[in-house]
Amino acid sequence: MTIDFKHIKYYNIVVILAAILTFQMVVAQETSPISQDTVELLEPKLHLDRARDFSNRNQTDLALEELEKASKSAEANEDVKALIDSYQAHALLYLKLNKEETTYFFWDRAKALLKDIEYPYGDAMQKYIEAILLFHDGKNFQAIFLLNEAKQLNNDRNFFNNILLAEAQIYMKLDKYESAAKNFNSLIVNTDIYESDYLATKAHLGLADLYLKTDKLEESAMNGESALKLAKKNAFSKEIWDSNEMLTRIYERQGRYDLSLANNKNLLYIRDSLFNIAKMKTETKTAEKIQFDFMSDEIRRQEQKIEELNESKNQSDIAAILTSALLIIITLLAVSLFRNNQIKLKTNDLLQTKNTELKAARDAAVTAMEAKTNFLSTVSHELRTPLYAVTGLTHLLLEENPSENQKEHLKALKFSGDYLLNFINDILQINKIDADKLEPMNVEFNLKKVLQEVIDSLQQSAQGNKTAIILDYDEDIPSHLMSDPLKLSQVFMNLVGNALKFTKNGEVRVVAKMLEKEEENVTLYFEVQDNGIGISKDQQENIFEGFEQGSIQINREYGGSGLGLTIVKSLLGLFDSKIQLESELGKGSKFYFELDVKSKDAIVDDVPFELSEKDFEFNGLHILIVEDNKINQVITKKMLTKKDITSDIANNGGEAIDLAKENKYDAILMDIHMPGIGGEEATIEIRKFDKITPIVALTAISLDDSLESFYAAGCNDVITKPFKPEVFYQKIGENIFDNKNLRDTVI
Repeated sequence: MTIDFKHIKYYNIVVILAAILTFQMVVAQETSPISQDTVELLEPKLHLDRARDFSNRNQTDLALEELEKASKSAEANEDVKALIDSYQAHALLYLKLNKEETTYFFWDRAKALLKDIEYPYGDAMQKYIEAILLFHDGKNFQAIFLLNEAKQLNNDRNFFNNILLAEAQIYMKLDKYESAAKNFNSLIVNTDIYESDYLATKAHLGLADLYLKTDKLEESAMNGESALKLAKKNAFSKEIWDSNEMLTRIYERQGRYDLSLANNKNLLYIRDSLFNIAKMKTETKTAEKIQFDFMSDEIRRQEQKIEELNESKNQSDIAAILTSALLIIITLLAVSLFRNNQIKLKTNDLLQTKNTELKAARDAAVTAMEAKTNFLSTVSHELRTPLYAVTGLTHLLLEENPSENQKEHLKALKFSGDYLLNFINDILQINKIDADKLEPMNVEFNLKKVLQEVIDSLQQSAQGNKTAIILDYDEDIPSHLMSDPLKLSQVFMNLVGNALKFTKNGEVRVVAKMLEKEEENVTLYFEVQDNGIGISKDQQENIFEGFEQGSIQINREYGGSGLGLTIVKSLLGLFDSKIQLESELGKGSKFYFELDVKSKDAIVDDVPFELSEKDFEFNGLHILIVEDNKINQVITKKMLTKKDITSDIANNGGEAIDLAKENKYDAILMDIHMPGIGGEEATIEIRKFDKITPIVALTAISLDDSLESFYAAGCNDVITKPFKPEVFYQKIGENIFDNKNLRDTVI
C-alpha cells in the first residue's frame, strides 16, 4: 500500500474523528434513542429553582432534565451568568451522586466563563464547590479557609445558610462539637425562602449525630424524630432514609429495641421497593444522556470538518492515514507515560518532604494565631467587664448630686475609666485589622457632615488647649458619596485628636478638596495640619509603628497609647490609600492622603442621612436583665430604675428561658458570655416560642465575637459594655417603641 504523506496535515482532525466515532458507537449501543421533540424553555432561574427542589427530594432524573433546560435557555438568551449558574448546579448535583470527574468537568466549564466577566456570586460558588471537594478529600482546614473566602464575596442568605451547613459538617469531622452545634441551631430557625425545611432537616440530622457521639441520647432521639417528620412532610427521600438509619442506632443504644426494629423495617422497605430500583436506573440513564448531549455537540462540529476532508480524498487514503496516525499516537503515548512515570517517582519524595514541612509550619502559625486571638479575647472581655462597673457606678454617683470635692474625684475617675477603655479599643482595633476581621462598607453619606461631627466632638479638647479647629471644605465635592463613613470618622478622630494633643495656643486646620471627578468616580485630597511641637526627621521614620510617640519624654508629658497613627495607617490601607507626613520640629506637622470614592449626584440633597435622637416615655416598662455578674446586675437595674423601668434579673441563660416563658417583658437585655447556657443559645431557645419581644445583646464584645452570629441567633440589636448612658437609653427606646409602631402598622 502506498501512503501519500501530503495528507499528514490532516492527522489531528482524523485522530479526533477516530476517538469521537468510537465513543459515538459505544454510546449508541448503550443508550436508547433520544426524543428530538421541541421542549418549551422558560427563564433559566425558573429551571434552576425546579432543579433545586427536585434535587432536595432526591429526584435526580428530573433535576438533571431541568438543569439541561436551564443551560439551553441560558445559551439561547446569551445569558453568561445564568449559564455559569447552570454549570455550577450541574457540578453540585454530580457531586451529590459521587461522580467527582463529572463534577470537575462542569466546574472547569464555569471557571472558564468566569475569567471573562465580573460575577461575585459565581466566584463565591466556585470556592464553595472547591471547598466541598476538599472536604471529601479530607482536607478540612483548607475547606474551612475557602468557605470563609466565599462568605466574603457574597451575602446571599440561601448561599450563607448552605455555607453554615457545610461548616457544621466539617466541624463534626474535626470533633469541634460546640461550633457545629452553633451552626446547626442557627439553621433550625432559619428564614431561608428557598430551602427552609431542607436546611432544618439537615440541621436536625446533624444534631442527632452530634448528640449521639456525645452520649446525649434523649436529645439525639428528639432531633432524629424532628428530621424524620420534616423529611416525610417534604418527601426528602434520602433524608427519610438517613433519619430512619440514625433512629435505628439511637434507639438501639437506648435499649428501646422495639422502636429500633420499627425504624430498621422502614429501611428494609425503602431498600426493597421497586420504585427505588426503577428510579436508580432512570437517574443513571438521564445522567448518561446529559453527558452524551455534551459530547454530541462536539461530534457535530468535528463531522463538518470530516465532510470537507471526504470530499477531496478517497476512503483508502483515509484508512491509511488513520492507521498511521493511530500507530504514531500509541507510540507517543507509551513514551510519554514512561517519562511521566519517571518524573513522578523522582518528585514524590520531594513533594512528601515539602508537604510535611509546610504542614508543620502551617500548624505552628495557626496555633500561634489562635493563642493570640484567645488571649486578646479573654483580656478584652475581662477588662471590659470591670470597666462597666467603674464607668457605670461613676455615672450613678455623678447623678446623685455629690459635693464639689466628690465631683472632682468622680470626674477624675471617669476620665481614667474612659482613657483605659479607649486604650483597650485601640488594641482591639489594631488586632482586628491584622486578623482581617475588618472590611470597608460601601454606604451613602455626607462628607461635610462627617467632618463637622468629628470637629464638634473634639471642641472641648480644643478649648482646653486654647486651640482653634478650622474646616477648609471644597464645596465642589458632591454632597452624596459612597464609602465607609464610620472608618473615615475614626481616621479623622485620630488625626485631629493627635494634632490637638500636641498643639497649644494655636490652630488645627482640616482640609478636604476634590482633585478629580469623572462620572461617578471622585478622587479626594485630605489634610490635617497643625502648628504644634512638630516631629523630628529621626522620629518620623517610626511614628506610624505601634506604641510610638517620638520619645519617652513626649509620652510622659502628653500621654496616650501611641496607637492612633498606627490605626490611621491600617484603616487607610483598607481603602488602598496611604498616609503621608511632612513635619518640622518646633513648627508643626501636616498629615495628608488621597481617597477614591463614588458619587451619587442623582440623589436630592434634602434626603436625611440619619434619624435624630428621640425622647422616649419609659415609665411603666418591664424588662428582663440576663447577667451573671452581680455588680453589673446592680448597675443595670439602677440605670433602668432612674427611668421608672421595673426589671427582673436572670443569673444565667437557663433562668432567662424559664422567666421568658412565665412572664411578659417589653424587652430582654441579654449578656452573651455566661457560664452554662450562654446568651446566644438562650436567645435561640427563646425565639422558638417568642418571636416578638426585642432582645438586645448587652455584652463586652471580644476580638473573636461576630455581630452576625448575634443577629443570626435572634438578637434585635447590640449594646457594647461599657457604654454611654444616652446610647443605652436610646437603644432600648428604639427597639421597644419603634418595633411596636412597626408591628401596629403592619397589623
